[in-house]
Amino acid sequence: MLQKKICMVGSFATGKTSLVARFVNSIFSENYQTTVGVKIDKKVVDIQGKELNLILWDLYGEDEFQKVKMSYLRGSSGYLLVVDGTRRNTLEKAFNLQKRVEETIGKVPFVLIINKSDLAEEWEIDELEINQVIQKGWIAIKTSAKNGWGVEEVFQTIGKKILEG
Repeated sequence: MLQKKICMVGSFATGKTSLVARFVNSIFSENYQTTVGVKIDKKVVDIQGKELNLILWDLYGEDEFQKVKMSYLRGSSGYLLVVDGTRRNTLEKAFNLQKRVEETIGKVPFVLIINKSDLAEEWEIDELEINQVIQKGWIAIKTSAKNGWGVEEVFQTIGKKILEG
């Protein structure tokens, strides 16, 4: 069975930990828990008839006081860049993070996740901005860790991109 490391990166409080919990354990908690360092989970997925063991590295969120340690990314086959649809500045941070990740580990598959679609009426990121990201050639998927919407699709998509090489 193939094992692949995937890192969750993004600003603080975008829902990285909640997305992993929803995907791995089918749970969601309203309690906010700050990730300290890195939390590692695993899940085996079936991608087009191939079993893939995803090793999910949930990295602490970046903020103005703390930058993500790029050394955590070494050995990654791909990453998920998570933004909070209700906070436009998390998209700006994601653009910056994506450049830094690419400088560190090169061009590997990634998916931009616009999380918190259950709060769509509070979104600061609009369709035009999302379409501009897609026009750059990025894959962007709207999700909700709370209700599970789009979560399975994200991990299937990154798995397929990794297998395609």
